[in-house]
Amino acid sequence: MKKENLQSDLVLCVAAVIWGFAFVAQRVGMDYVGPFLFNGIRFALGTLSLLPLLYIRSKGLQKREETKGTALMGGSVAGVVLFMGASLQQVGLVYTTAGKAGFITGLYVVIVPVLGAFLGQRIRLGSWAGAVVAAVGLYFLSVTEDLHISFGDLLEIGGAFFWAVHVLIIGWLSPKVSSVRICVFQFMTCSILSLATAFLFENIESAGLMKAAVPILYGGFFSVGIAYTLQVVGQKKAPPSHAAIILSLETVFAALGGRLILGETLPLRGLFGCALMFSAMILSQMHAFKGPGSRGAGRSDPR
Repeated sequence: MKKENLQSDLVLCVAAVIWGFAFVAQRVGMDYVGPFLFNGIRFALGTLSLLPLLYIRSKGLQKREETKGTALMGGSVAGVVLFMGASLQQVGLVYTTAGKAGFITGLYVVIVPVLGAFLGQRIRLGSWAGAVVAAVGLYFLSVTEDLHISFGDLLEIGGAFFWAVHVLIIGWLSPKVSSVRICVFQFMTCSILSLATAFLFENIESAGLMKAAVPILYGGFFSVGIAYTLQVVGQKKAPPSHAAIILSLETVFAALGGRLILGETLPLRGLFGCALMFSAMILSQMHAFKGPGSRGAGRSDPR
């Protein structure tokens, strides 16, 4: 495996760890504030955390209007998709269980290669097999009761679709423009849309915001400011279908965070799901050992 491939995988794994523990923060924060307000503030904090880095990086970048325009338009589109995915996931948690929500959301690892195939991308057998095994692993890890279609389940299915679209958009956009610019524009867009929705439909109280301060700060600076940036950086070298499988490990770390912080227990079926998830990573890596030329076959060349 090439060194740059391994570095990309490690970057994506760190993002998965941060997002996994963010499920704990989101669960605690929802006790005090609404889903749109929670998302709006954390994405605003994520935007602010990147502004100094954007200023520093802009000094060393060759300023081309077409690059700025691509970052603005692409980042804004990614932000709208991010808003849809985050909102559907967060609101869906109000109407369905966390286990079912985790499994349904994790279906994006299967949706990514399927959508990629429709877009003309060549998906290797390892990525297809890894996606299937990852979905089965997510099932054993997250589902604790019979799966049935409820309103919350439908929202989570819609969210999974938008998460998959977001992975593909970032995979296409990240090699073209500055990672920091992409993140700033998409976070800003998502924050504005979330806050506007919160002011229209949610009751906002200062007492609730104070109680949810720690989860919001974690969600803003770590889950948004750091993890989403790592996703963009990692996807510069990793095909979208491959990146989706690694990022799906957030469910494993969510279970670990629940055990360590909230005292939740992981049953045997959950441990079996973790094993399947790591097996999916190995399957997704198989194409990397086929020699030169196999790298990057998971996505089409940028146009």
